[in-house]
Amino acid sequence: QVQLVESGGGLVQAGGSLRLSCAASGIIFSINAMGWYRQALGKQRELVATITRYGSTSYTDSVKGRFAISRDNAKNTVYLQLNSLKPEDTAVYYCNAGRPYDYWPWGQGTQVTVSS
Repeated sequence: QVQLVESGGGLVQAGGSLRLSCAASGIIFSINAMGWYRQALGKQRELVATITRYGSTSYTDSVKGRFAISRDNAKNTVYLQLNSLKPEDTAVYYCNAGRPYDYWPWGQGTQVTVSS
């Protein structure tokens, strides 16, 4: 079955950086677009970044120029580099399919907390 395991979150000060990782199993990783999502307390989950099977990337406006998504098909892993973090980036971050339908089962996510 599909399993997504996120890691790399933590507590950082505003302006700091983190690198999140998501290891996927049970899927043919290389042919799938992948996405990073986040859910802040009391808010709906939102799409943060996507990367296609070909490596093309897209970002929600609030993270453009600060976050970078990448993938390593040999390791079945997708990454999210978070730079210039702001308190409003505080959320649980998840990876999943980079499409708005047919999501795989959600992993446990990784908590990112940015202090001001």
